[in-house]
Parts: sequence; C-alpha cells; structure tokens
Amino acid sequence: MEKYTLIATTTFGLEAICKRELIDLGMEIKKVQDGRIYFEGTMEDVAKANLWLRTADRLLIELGNFKALTFEELFDQVYDLPWDQIIPANGNFIINGKSIKSKLFSISDCQRITEKAIIKKLQTKYNISWFEKSGALYDIEVALLKDNASITLDTTGKGLHKRGYRIKHGDAPIKETLAAAMVLLSFWNKDRLLYDPFCGSGTILVEAAMIGRNIAPGLDRGFAFNNWTGVDKEILKAAKRAAQEQIDNKSALNLIGTDIDLEMVSLAKEIVENLGFEDDIKIIHKDFRNLDLEDDYGVMITNPPYGQRLSTVNVQSLEQDLGQKFKNLKTWSKYIITSNEDFEKNFGKKADKKRKLYNGRLKVDYYQYYGPRPDF
Repeated sequence: MEKYTLIATTTFGLEAICKRELIDLGMEIKKVQDGRIYFEGTMEDVAKANLWLRTADRLLIELGNFKALTFEELFDQVYDLPWDQIIPANGNFIINGKSIKSKLFSISDCQRITEKAIIKKLQTKYNISWFEKSGALYDIEVALLKDNASITLDTTGKGLHKRGYRIKHGDAPIKETLAAAMVLLSFWNKDRLLYDPFCGSGTILVEAAMIGRNIAPGLDRGFAFNNWTGVDKEILKAAKRAAQEQIDNKSALNLIGTDIDLEMVSLAKEIVENLGFEDDIKIIHKDFRNLDLEDDYGVMITNPPYGQRLSTVNVQSLEQDLGQKFKNLKTWSKYIITSNEDFEKNFGKKADKKRKLYNGRLKVDYYQYYGPRPDF
C-alpha cells in the first residue's frame, strides 16, 4: 500500500495532545512543529485519522517540500509533482496560500504560479485548454516558510470540528476540538461525575460523552478524500464499521450541565436528545450557585463568560462565587478556560498548572486545579 507524508494540523497549544491521539491510533510520528504533527500513513490511515482525531483541525497530504527562492523555481517544482495522477479532468482544484519570512512574499502570485504549473501538468494528460472544475474538491495549499515551500492537499473538507451535531450556538462558542482537548487534558474518566456550570449548548458535555463512550467524532460526516477519483469508497466504509464496533454502549456516564440562559438550555437538551445521550447528560436550567454538589471526586470543566460573552455579567463577582462554590469541595478537580488574566485572583486560588491555548483567534488560559486521586 502506498504511504504518504501526512500532516495533522491543530490549534497552537494542542500539538502534544494531538500527537498522543495519533500515537494511540498506531501512527508513527515523524516530527512536530507549531500547529502541525507529521506522520506517515496509507489511505486507510487517512480515513482512520479523519474519523478519530478529536483535537485536530484538518488532515493534509504533503505532496512536495522544497526550497523556492524564485517564481521559476516554484513553477518547476510544482510542475514536477504528479498532478496528472491525482486530479481528474473535471477536478475542482483550488489554490490557497500563505507566506512567512520568504522572498516570495506575494501570496496571490504564489497561488497564480502554482495553479499555472498544475494546469500545464494536467494538459500533458488531458487535451483541454480550459478546466471547468465541476467535479470533486481538491483543496491545495502552497505554504512558504523561510523560503521553503510545502505543497499540501486537504483530505478533510469541512474542518474536523464540524462534528455535525451542533444545531446553532450562543455567543463566542467554544470549538468542539478545544472542548475535547479540555476533557482529554483533565483527570476526568467515565467513572467520575463531570459538571459544567456554564454549559451553554452543551459542547463540553457532548465531547465528554463521545470520549466516555469511545465514539469516533467523525462518524456521522463525510470527508473530501472519499470523493476523489481513484480512492476506494470501501476504505471509509470499513473504517466507519470498525469505529461502530468500538462504541461502548454499556458504561453509565454521569454528566451534568447548568446554565441560566433558558434558550441555551433548551438547545443543549435538543442536541443531547438528537445524539441519544439523554441517559448520560443531564441539562438543568439553574444558577450554579444553587446546585447542590457532593464532595465525591467530581470534575468541573467549564468555559465561563469572558470577552464577547461578558455582556452584562460581572465577571469578577461570578469568578469569586465560582471559587467559593468549590472551596469546600476538596476532592474535586477543576478546569476553567478563560481570557480573564485576573481569574486566579478572583477564584481565590493559584492553579496547579496553567496552559496557554487559543479559542479561535482569542488567546486564553486553561487553569487546572488537581484534586486527590479517587480510591475507586
């Protein structure tokens, strides 16, 4: 089976957790850079990674990597790639680009030269002067970093955070990939209570349920590679069948979310019901201050109001009350993501660990408070 150089792209700060996911899938890691994890794999591995990666944004095939100091060098080396074996006559190939600290700094020119080289190569196989691009999508990127060009082909299509379950969302929602990372970076497991005091549309709880039940996040969606000419449709079907067989339908999960926004609570309940998680996730319309919690090794993972989500909320008072709520819950582990740099002061305790992450383009910190290890 043919092997490819594959790249899982991820948000800055999540490289280590994405690398761990890939290793758990049996992939051999070649190198890790900012936002990119390189590994080798077959088309079967492309299907498996797209299906299972919870914290990656996309999965790319790197077709070429070379030095390019002039547009002539860029054209010649792009032309040398086997486009005639990849793109059919009606393939809808689009060229994206970026350039950082490179002599070829004009992104539009790099895109134009790359497209010209691909067309010239395709014309050696197809007797066509104009390509209608009416078929499957071939999303190509020419990325230059310090004069080194990487030519990649996106296997994913819509970003991997597009699980398919989110109907709509509130203000400044947390991405599914980041929510999954928050759970994976915590001490939570399927035997422990998980509570989200500001659950919104329930993204953190849903991602936890999928992790707890070992449900592949891409199970209910399609991917760009499956529409390409020459790709055996049975590859993705087989990967999905294997993923279905690995679902844990026996474990009992205990996930609770509260929110004071009735519209969000209704939306979260609808999402939970659509996914069949009614027995796993309990959504309650209530202020977290008024919820009774037992000191029984629970785990709190939450995305409280900050930035765009502040509106009329007094964030200082809210964070102080959150700290008071959990002050006497000594066995609980607490995980909070926020852009508010005064969080520890307001919460009343310094975090055991603070990790810099990004929610979209917004820099946030993930505050981790470790409770004692449960004896069950």
